[in-house]
Amino acid sequence: MSDKPRKQIHLAAHFPGVNNTTVWGDPASGSHIEFSSFRHFAQTAERAKFDFLFLAEGLRLREQGGKIYDLDVMGRPDNVSILMAMAAVTERIGLAGTVNSTFNEPLDVARKLASLDHLSHGRAAWNVVTSWDEFTGENFRRGGYLPKDKRYLRAQEMLSTAQTLWDSWDSDGIVADAASGEFLRRPDEGAFDVHSDQFDISGRFPLPRSPQGRPVIIQAGDSEEGREFAAASADAIFTRHAEFSAGQEFYADVKARLAQFGRRHEDLKILPAATFVLGDTEEEAAENARQVQYQQVGPQTAIAFAEQVWNRDLSDVDPDGPVPSFDPKTEDDVDSGGHISKGRASVRMYRDPVATANEWRELGAAEGLSLREVVIRKNGRHTFVGTPQRVADTIDRFVQEDASDGFVLVPHITPGGLDVFADQVVPLLQEKGSFRTEYSGTTLRDHLGLAPLRSDALAQS
Repeated sequence: MSDKPRKQIHLAAHFPGVNNTTVWGDPASGSHIEFSSFRHFAQTAERAKFDFLFLAEGLRLREQGGKIYDLDVMGRPDNVSILMAMAAVTERIGLAGTVNSTFNEPLDVARKLASLDHLSHGRAAWNVVTSWDEFTGENFRRGGYLPKDKRYLRAQEMLSTAQTLWDSWDSDGIVADAASGEFLRRPDEGAFDVHSDQFDISGRFPLPRSPQGRPVIIQAGDSEEGREFAAASADAIFTRHAEFSAGQEFYADVKARLAQFGRRHEDLKILPAATFVLGDTEEEAAENARQVQYQQVGPQTAIAFAEQVWNRDLSDVDPDGPVPSFDPKTEDDVDSGGHISKGRASVRMYRDPVATANEWRELGAAEGLSLREVVIRKNGRHTFVGTPQRVADTIDRFVQEDASDGFVLVPHITPGGLDVFADQVVPLLQEKGSFRTEYSGTTLRDHLGLAPLRSDALAQS
C-alpha cells in the first residue's frame, strides 16, 4: 500500500446559461433569471463544500435563421451582478465569473472584480476569455475590429493591466512619516500608468487591495496560445479533456510548462467540465442517461444541430428519418445572408462541414440510425454515468492518477440537479479522504490550495 498522501479533489459547479446540456423542458427545470434559482444552486454547492460556483458571461444570445435561438434559455443577466448577490447568501464558496477581455475595459473589469472580492471577503475569481467574432462584436464598438491573431495579446494585456491596477495599492496603504511619526496614506496610492499595444491609460484605481490581493484567475483554452497563457498567468484552467487518457496528456503538457514561468506544479489547477447521470444500479444509470439524451436532443434540437452543419433551412427534413443525402453549403457558396446559425453554436465550429456530413451519413447507414439518433450520438455523451460509488471511484481515479485536479460539474437540471451529487457522491469522496468535510480556509485561494499573495511577491511580479 502506498504511503503517498491522497491528492485532494477540487470541485466546482457551473450554472449553465446557453447550451443543450440543460434539459429546459423538464418539469424540474426552473428559471434561469430568478434570484431563487441562483441562490438554491449556490447554497447546494456550498453545502457540499465545493471550491467555487461558476457563471459564464452572455454578451449576445445565439441566433438561428435570423431569430433568437429559442431552444435555449431566454435572457442572460449580468453574471458579476448575480455573483455579488450570491456573496450575501453564502459564506465560504468561491464566486467565479467569465468576463470577456475583448469587449471590456481594464478599469471596469478590475473595479468589478475587486468589489466582488471585497464583498465576499476574498472569494472572487475571474475567468479570462477572448472573443474575436464579428457577431458578438456587433453589440460593441469593436464589431469586426479586433483581428483573431490579437485576441490573446489583448487578453494578456488586459490581465496584466488589471493586475497593475490591483497592485497599485499596498496591502494596507499606510506609511510612517519620518518627521512627525504619524501614520499616513502613501501619496501615490492607487496611481497607475499603462501604455501598451491595446491600452493607453493612467489615473488612480478607486479601491484598496482586496482580501485575496487579487481575484483568482481562471482561463479556458486548448490551443497552444491558450496553454501558454494558462501556464504563465492562470490559477486554474477549464478544459474539455474529460476522458482519462486525453486528460493525462493535457495535464502533463500544461503542468510541464509551469517551470519556464517560475511556477510550481501546484500553482495551476486543471479542471475539465463534466456532466453526470446517477442510478441505483449501473443498468438504471445507463437507462437514465439514455432518457436524458433524448430530452436534451428533441426533434427541434436535432434539426437545429443539423442546420448548423448544413447551413441551410432543414425544417422540411424529418428528424426521425435518415441523415440528409445532399451536401452542406460551404464558405464558398453561402449566400449573402451569412451563416444560418450565429454564436457559439455557429457552423464555423465545423471546419469541414462536408466531411462532417459524410461522417454523420456513414454512421447513420452503418448502424441504422435516424438523424436525431446521430445527433444524440455525436452531442449527447455524459462524462460520468453509474452508481454513486462508481462515479466517486472514477472521479477519484482521475485526480489520483494525474488526469485532472478535479472537475467543473454541469448538471442537466438547474437549479436542483446538483443536489443528488451533493447528497450521494460527495460523502463517498469524503470517506476516501480525497475531499474536504469542512472548509479549512475562508478565501478561494485557500480552497484551491494556492499560495497566498504577499505584498513583496506582488511588488516583484
